Amino acid sequence: MKRWSIWLLRAAIPAIAMVPIVAARAAAHGTRYTVSTGTVYDSKTTRTWQQTIAPVMLAQTAAATYCSGLTLNGAAGWRLPTMKELVTIEDFSATAPPAIDPVAFPATPAGYFWTSTPCTTPAAGAWYVDFRTGASSCSAPSGAYWVRCVR
Repeated sequence: MKRWSIWLLRAAIPAIAMVPIVAARAAAHGTRYTVSTGTVYDSKTTRTWQQTIAPVMLAQTAAATYCSGLTLNGAAGWRLPTMKELVTIEDFSATAPPAIDPVAFPATPAGYFWTSTPCTTPAAGAWYVDFRTGASSCSAPSGAYWVRCVR
């Protein structure tokens, strides 16, 4: 998908959700990421990410529970990322899906990933980020999507 068409997809998201997201996104190459025993430290955002994903797709509530019970590299305190956080690891310089740095985040599927950001339609739903296209949308919490935790 061409870069301009991704921006058109993003234009459909309300402006409140867009402003910080666009400013925070950057190419994922160079010395931005430090990989350490199952975790990835992002020097641009100062967040630490789960390097791999949950072993199965989960409903939104189960995804949040999975993250809160996770211990990686001796550290607890993991949680489901907000939409603003999750889009910061998208890499739109990727020539094929998934839109993420394949060295820092190997074996990431090109699919939907849950966030903790609530949406009003559907009621009690949450935002997800699609790492195939870069699009974001809302889903009912019962949908089964991939999970990558942050701290």
